[in-house]
Amino acid sequence: MKTLVRGGRLIDPAQGIDAQRDVLIENGFVVAIGEHLDASHARVVDATNAVVAPGFIDMHVHLREPGQTHKETIASGTAAAVAGGFASVACMPNTEPALDSAAIVSEVVRRAEIAGLARVYPIGAITKARAGIELAPYHLLADAGCVAFSDDGATPRNARILRNAARYASDLPHVFISHCEDADLKGDAVMNEGGPSMRLGLEGAPGLAEDVIVARDLLVAADTRKAWHIAHVSTATSLDLIRWSRARGVPVTCEVTPHHVVFLDDRFDDYRADSKVSPPLRAASDREALRNAVYDGTIDVFATDHAPHGLDEKAQLLSVAPVGFSGLEIALGGYALAFPDLPLARFVTLLSTNPARILGVPGGTLAVGSCGDVSVFADRAWTVDARLFRSKGKNTPFDGMTLPRRAIATIVEGAVVFEHGRVLPRDEVPA
Repeated sequence: MKTLVRGGRLIDPAQGIDAQRDVLIENGFVVAIGEHLDASHARVVDATNAVVAPGFIDMHVHLREPGQTHKETIASGTAAAVAGGFASVACMPNTEPALDSAAIVSEVVRRAEIAGLARVYPIGAITKARAGIELAPYHLLADAGCVAFSDDGATPRNARILRNAARYASDLPHVFISHCEDADLKGDAVMNEGGPSMRLGLEGAPGLAEDVIVARDLLVAADTRKAWHIAHVSTATSLDLIRWSRARGVPVTCEVTPHHVVFLDDRFDDYRADSKVSPPLRAASDREALRNAVYDGTIDVFATDHAPHGLDEKAQLLSVAPVGFSGLEIALGGYALAFPDLPLARFVTLLSTNPARILGVPGGTLAVGSCGDVSVFADRAWTVDARLFRSKGKNTPFDGMTLPRRAIATIVEGAVVFEHGRVLPRDEVPA
């Protein structure tokens, strides 16, 4: 198999490249970068007036399978991923059952291979059933394909157990990923605590509910020297805590999501759950801090926290509707909307170079010999219509918005899996 990406602006921060270049991929690996490369016997992807980047990696998605396939499947989730420009996704363990055994992880890997779209990297649970009590078998999970560990969607309450987990996994390079919410401080909140929640008479979660867990987990990271990643940061204080820790040599990275850098906590006047998410949308001061942290380098990763649900589930009362919404297919446009002047090299670093480095997975560069995963995107305005999502989840606060950037083509292992609005599995021969 031979694929030539021709005529695009190649941006590869790992190599310091920002220039018009062709990229030739053969048998799944990059074999040449140059101008006017020979296209003989190659599948040609026309990248004229578009940007060519190392394949984007979303290190925070929920594929729901096993156990919640009415929300999403590995096949539908990876279709959404490649349509959004992502060549790889790392899936969180809050499935039913949780990703806490080698057998379950192996099955996820097998089903992803059958789907034949994006690469799927499972993230194993830190504790069995994500219950915060008994440690999961990290070495077996790593052997089965896990690239990181997290109890995402839940926060271990017992700091001693979390510390023991980090020490037990100290000989593994796999990063621990924290979902930072103090359940007691959060209570039954449905949104952020602030002016809008007081005006509407709704229970709100204070930023403190995130901050105290960020502080605790960073101190555990400092004590154990375990590499740590803070998921979906949403408060200014959490950012300050991350900076404080880094200044003291703590190995910590962090991510932000498109909804937290675009929206505010003023979206609940209709008492609908479309914008209900965890952590909640915050106030303007927090959003401004997040945006500044992208520019100053504090934020390492652009993630989506893709969390699909059925339409009927999100249509329930705000108090009982689940948190989250689909994000894979709007992420590139959402981030471009929030950061219209962000240099493209930084954009690619946050979506590709850094996720590959943090997770220790292939990609992050298109250097000769690297894996043939490519994301092609362009600044072309489009209007979000959630009804057309490849994801089963048709809820997003971005629905109906016009976004300035979108994916044009996605290539995985040299195979074109998305182009011209079509999703094409790797084993399907294009007409």
